[in-house]
Amino acid sequence: MCGVFGIRAPARDVSRLTYFGLFALQHRGQESAGIAVSDQGRLTVLREMGLVAHVFDEQQLQALPGEIAIGHTRYSTTGANKWSNAQPHIHHGSARTIALGHNGNLVNVEELRAELVADGIRLSSGSDTELIAALVGRDPAPLVEAIANTMQRLEGAYSITALVDDTLVAFRDPRGFRPLSLGQLGEDWVVASETCALDLIGAEFVRDVQPGEIVWIDAEGLHSAQGVPAGQDALCIFEHVYFARPDSRVGGVEVHGARVRMGERLAGEGPAEADVVIGVADGGTPAAIGFARASGIPYNDALVKNRYVARTFIQPEQGMREQGIRMKFNPLTEVEGKRIVVVDDSIVRGNTTRQLVQMLFDSGAAEVHVRISSPPVVSPCFYGIDMADEDELAAAHRSVDEMRAHIGATSLHYLSVEGMQDATELPEDSVCRACFTRQYPTRVPPRVEKLRFEPAPA
Repeated sequence: MCGVFGIRAPARDVSRLTYFGLFALQHRGQESAGIAVSDQGRLTVLREMGLVAHVFDEQQLQALPGEIAIGHTRYSTTGANKWSNAQPHIHHGSARTIALGHNGNLVNVEELRAELVADGIRLSSGSDTELIAALVGRDPAPLVEAIANTMQRLEGAYSITALVDDTLVAFRDPRGFRPLSLGQLGEDWVVASETCALDLIGAEFVRDVQPGEIVWIDAEGLHSAQGVPAGQDALCIFEHVYFARPDSRVGGVEVHGARVRMGERLAGEGPAEADVVIGVADGGTPAAIGFARASGIPYNDALVKNRYVARTFIQPEQGMREQGIRMKFNPLTEVEGKRIVVVDDSIVRGNTTRQLVQMLFDSGAAEVHVRISSPPVVSPCFYGIDMADEDELAAAHRSVDEMRAHIGATSLHYLSVEGMQDATELPEDSVCRACFTRQYPTRVPPRVEKLRFEPAPA
């Protein structure tokens, strides 16, 4: 679920603006960060492991002058959590040098990789991002045509920003799985995974990059072409449930409002007799507010969140997730003797929910009623969410009552697929809900290992 950003602004400090943009997108990935700049056509890339603020300091930003910049903050779905897979990736191809950052996941990566290796292309990472850069880099056609040719070869999800010479490029897969927004800062153009990044730097949202569209910005301004025909829209509904920042607009819908409506629908579908409603920050808070509003049960902030702990769901290892949960939340003593409704956005692996329920009981809660503002996650995602193994999904082979016992709650209720869909106010045929329904909009491999292209340990 990486975050991408790009800006062409010859009179501005583009590396610093990109740094700010990545700050706004840090929730989309916390493993590594990078910025690439074009200074009169000369590309320079700085990428490193860690959070944006850890990777870049004043000295490094000053060492990245240029007129154009792209940035990336990574959450690994293909390839290990290591430096060689950090982005933007720079590829020196036979036709052109390109720096590229990618949000999404390809489903035909094995075929593409085998073809490139057979053609003598040397690959240095285990990421599918390098394959996209290599395909564009070796195509002798003009840049936009080369990108269109590459798009015809790609299957799956991709929202991309790239630098070639003095041109900023952005393109999106024909189903629009991952968001990509276009904005304007004065006369200059900006692209970003979410509108919150535009807001942070003072840019005005103009429109979304359309599915299958190529946008490029050069000295003559903004240009657009349809790289591949748009398919049936399949915007990931999990963006509205969990991943996107609540102050972003995704698919034209404000995320916070959608999450509040999910909570309101949940109160009608899964009522509970309780004394207080609490939300699991940050994703569950808007839904908890909606649940409290619709049910009439008072809302209270009874879970204290440590704001200096990263998102536990997107930690790359199970042990880190569990440690992060213990560090992240602590219940207040006022839950003692109370019947608690705990509202969260989803249960994926089940670790966070199980530990939170136990924390609340340990703090004296009389009852803990868990309410989830999305349906059970029952199927892997192949389009950019790190749940490629069905065995990791707690609800994949458990009934609701078995899940209730698994997390130790007094009761458990999920929002229905229909309730979730209605809350987004998006047409049913415009979103991907495969993780909840097992109905995929593209062909998918039978099983995908995230580290399949990494060398085996010695």
